[in-house]
Amino acid sequence: MTERHLQLRLGIFAVLASVFLIFYAIPGWVSSPSNVRNVVLSPLFWPYALAGFTALTGLGLVAAGLRASEAGEPLNPPSEDPGAAWTRLLVMAGIMGVTMFLLPRLGMVLTSMLVFAATAFLVRTRHPKTALVCAVVIPLLLYAFFAHVAGVAIPQGEVLRLP
Repeated sequence: MTERHLQLRLGIFAVLASVFLIFYAIPGWVSSPSNVRNVVLSPLFWPYALAGFTALTGLGLVAAGLRASEAGEPLNPPSEDPGAAWTRLLVMAGIMGVTMFLLPRLGMVLTSMLVFAATAFLVRTRHPKTALVCAVVIPLLLYAFFAHVAGVAIPQGEVLRLP
């Protein structure tokens, strides 16, 4: 499978998944009271926002796939070591186990940073600097939004207390 085929397939699947969510799953399975004053706090807002972002991402993948050339090498050549996939799977299971151990001790924000970075390096990202920046910035932004805008308590750890 070439990169073009992968992008087209992922893009089409993402668009179809978002259409399913927007027109069937969210209206059918997510209920919301009519007296919610802040639209961001409505139980419908974030599912629709994520479904919309999924559709935009899918359309972007389809557009990139259509622009890409047909020629190309296979995206994932066969691995020399077939045991490497099992090793990565076991390491991912270890990361998940360590996550459950660290959550009450370090808190959700710091644990998320570490898990994001560990997972990015496990899958051998082509953009390690971007992955590290995102590993720090995204959990902090999510904490700031949920703790200070939405008023939702985010679990804090014993090591670090955020304002």
